[in-house]
Amino acid sequence: TPEGARFFTDKGEVEHKEVEPIDWDDESAVKGGYETFMLKEIYEQPEAVRETIGDRARRGKLVLEGIGLNELEIQNLRRIVIVACGTAYHAAVTGRYIIEEWARVPVEPDIASEWRYRNPVLSKDTLVIGITQSGETADTIAAMRLAREQGARTLAITNQLGTQITREVDAVLYTRAGLEVSVAATKTFTAQVALLSLIALKLAQIRRTLPAEEIEFILEELFDLPEKMEQFLDADHPIEEIAQRHYNKPFFLYLGRHIGLPVALEGALKLKEISYIPTEAYSAGEMKHGPIALLDSETPVVCIATDQKVVYDKVVSNIQEVRARGAQVIAIATDGNEDIQHHADDVIYVPRTPAFLQAVLAVLPLQLLAYRIARLRGLNVDQPRNLAKTVTVE
Repeated sequence: TPEGARFFTDKGEVEHKEVEPIDWDDESAVKGGYETFMLKEIYEQPEAVRETIGDRARRGKLVLEGIGLNELEIQNLRRIVIVACGTAYHAAVTGRYIIEEWARVPVEPDIASEWRYRNPVLSKDTLVIGITQSGETADTIAAMRLAREQGARTLAITNQLGTQITREVDAVLYTRAGLEVSVAATKTFTAQVALLSLIALKLAQIRRTLPAEEIEFILEELFDLPEKMEQFLDADHPIEEIAQRHYNKPFFLYLGRHIGLPVALEGALKLKEISYIPTEAYSAGEMKHGPIALLDSETPVVCIATDQKVVYDKVVSNIQEVRARGAQVIAIATDGNEDIQHHADDVIYVPRTPAFLQAVLAVLPLQLLAYRIARLRGLNVDQPRNLAKTVTVE
């Protein structure tokens, strides 16, 4: 009411709530010279990642508190489940590759709205992580409540203080991305991936699955990520020219392998959300099991071809198969890779970084490409049709 707010328990009793100040200022709620909130938030990503890492990584040393498990419990972990929806789910899939590689714990990312109805198998040596930007996503909250009831340990990753999910879990870690106004998530994705990387390093440190010097090296590279993001965002890229050629195309296909797969999923979601172009994202290795039938000379195919030693040659092979069907290939590649120019029609380069940190950089050109295509189509990117920023109902 105009006089103030009162809170009640489910029994109708008045409940006292502590006031928690938020660190947003008036500038966060205005466009600050950018034409849209989405564009502003794309360019705020280096700072969002820098703040999320913050004092959790100091001079090559990892200082991450708040996971909610002691060292013995971390050593005895048998499994991690990550539940989320939408963009947060793509961050979860990225986290699967990072945590499994560094901490050597099996990780199962799952869509919260499916997982909660699956009668999941849980135990006290399972950690369930719920990721939600708003802290109010109905399916993710219900999934975390279920996990806790069944005896699993629970951890939330959210961008908002004092939200519902923080009351349903054993521990909370916050991204520090600041206010995100645009419905299409950008900076919260990269902040979530950065925080999952810190969690992976913490687990690896305690479980001794990585040498101390390698952890120190990764931390230094993680600390440098915001600067590399700024380097990309401040440079010139052929994104506008690519968008001009393809903004009226009826269908896009996105392909990725390994850690490039969740990047492809997220890039395709951005294009669908704000341009309304039907878009499919697939594991490149699965392309011959169906999606290749969709290709013709009018199909733009966006391929994540950053330097991943395990699968790079396979990705190039997939690109060659795509071009043999007449499709037009747009490749996201690592600086210095001249080989990819022989295989793709267009190449957008991102700065070099270790393979398991590449997602944070590789998603940037996909956000900008989706943005420019939507703007060329004359659409409202901040408030796409039929979408809400927070999904608080099933």
